[in-house]
This record gives sequence, structure tokens and C-alpha cells, in this order.
Amino acid sequence: MNSQAKEIAKSSRSSFYYAFSLLPTDKRDAMNTVYAFCRQTDDIVDDIGDSDDLKYDKLHKWRIELEKALYGNSDYLLLNRLSKIIQQFNIPLEPFFDLILGMEMDLQQKRYLTFDDLRQYCYAVASTVGLMCIEIFGYKNKSTRDYAVNLGLALQLTNILRDVKTDAENGRIYLPQDDLKKFDYSENDLINNVYSENFVKMMSHEASIAHDYFNKANSSLDFDDKPAMFAARAMQHIYYKLLRKLEAQNFNVFEDRINVSKFEKVSIALGVWAKYSLVY
Repeated sequence: MNSQAKEIAKSSRSSFYYAFSLLPTDKRDAMNTVYAFCRQTDDIVDDIGDSDDLKYDKLHKWRIELEKALYGNSDYLLLNRLSKIIQQFNIPLEPFFDLILGMEMDLQQKRYLTFDDLRQYCYAVASTVGLMCIEIFGYKNKSTRDYAVNLGLALQLTNILRDVKTDAENGRIYLPQDDLKKFDYSENDLINNVYSENFVKMMSHEASIAHDYFNKANSSLDFDDKPAMFAARAMQHIYYKLLRKLEAQNFNVFEDRINVSKFEKVSIALGVWAKYSLVY
């Protein structure tokens, strides 16, 4: 089962895999299992071959199977393994069920009127993952929970900025409707890949909010908990680099997909690991 979870994490080539590959074996295996759960939950919604009604039914079944797994009775080996991880690291159950709710939001809601609306979605699909992870890493200060929440918001907002083109192609516009109106940039403009001064100003505004959440995350993390959070810090540095790349290219996401390379991810992860392993 561990090998299956590892393969799911590795095959995604995600920042998650590179950031957490340097953890001790027990924590790395636990993180691979948590990631596999998050990935498969997300994949239910992203399956282009299924209707929204079918996706909703699959999420409903997934939630029921998660509940059954808490008693070791799920039909899914992954969920039974996840239940053991939850018990081993004493992870609260709410983030797992909130993540499923966040995926349901993706089916029910294709637009967000205000940033507050968007923030609720970002919490459900990203901050929840951070709240799962910090229990595996271990921490001393309650403020680390705020770190997980704020970092999750920063990462998800950065994802949204990178993926505005592909999301719009799939019928989803996460940028708040209030901000589209404020910067005089329409949905049709976005769907038609209109790259304009108004678009850049709007994206800069959203990026400034992401920066604020990165800063809030930094201020929430106590010095004593930094070594234990090195994997999360690696994720933070990888996504912050992505945000800076988006800014450096003036948010021209219509021509090229802006990414952090595998080499950069590995280098960042090793650098952060070395800093907290050798300095602290």
C-alpha cells in the first residue's frame, strides 16, 4: 500500500513530492498516503469523462468510504491505510471531510463573487491539506495551525494565477467577479485570452493578496517549529518562486505555462532541508 501511495505522489511530479521526499521514512510514507488521498479526491472532480452528477455521486461514495475506513471497513485499501495514519499521528478528521466539501464546491460553483467567497474555497481545498500535514511533521505552538492555513491560502491563490487560462477553458473562473468588474476585464476577455494592461493590473492585485498570505504564514511560524516544518517551508519556497516568476513575466499565462522546473524544485527542497538540518 505504501508503494501505491508513493507512486501516486511520484507520478504527479508535484512540488509536494520533491518537498517531502527528504522526510524520515515513517513521516514520508504517511505524507505519501495523505497526498494520495488528496490527489484521488481531486481526480474525481477533474475527470473530464464524467458528468457533474456522476462526479457528485463518486464524491458522496468517497465520503462514505472514508467514514467506513475509520473503522477499518472501507472497500478502498488506500482509505484503510489513511485511517491508520490518522490514528498514528492523531490527525483531526475535519480537514479530510472539509477537503471533500471543497471538491463539491468545485462542482456546484464555477464563479466567486467576492474574495471572501474565494477564500472559503481556498481554505477547503488547500489549507485543509496543511492542517493534515502539520500533525505528521509535529509542532509545539498552536500558531503553527495559522501557518498551515495561511500557507494553504497563499499556495492555492498562486495556483489560481498560474492556471487562469486552463481553468477558464474548463468553465471555471476563480478570480472574484468583483475584481473582474473593478479592473474592467470581462469573462469574455479571459476566455478569449485577451492580454491587456487591465489584465496585468488585476493579476498584480491578486498576486499582492498571495504575498500577504505568504507573509502571514511567515509571521505565524514560531522559531521553535521551523525545523519540523522544513518540508512545508520547501513547498512555500517553491510556490513563492512560482509567484515571482509569474510577476517577472507580467502574468502572460496565455502564451506559455509558467512553472518551476524539476531541477529548481529539487534544489529548493535540498537547500531548505540542509538549512534546517545543519543550522538548527
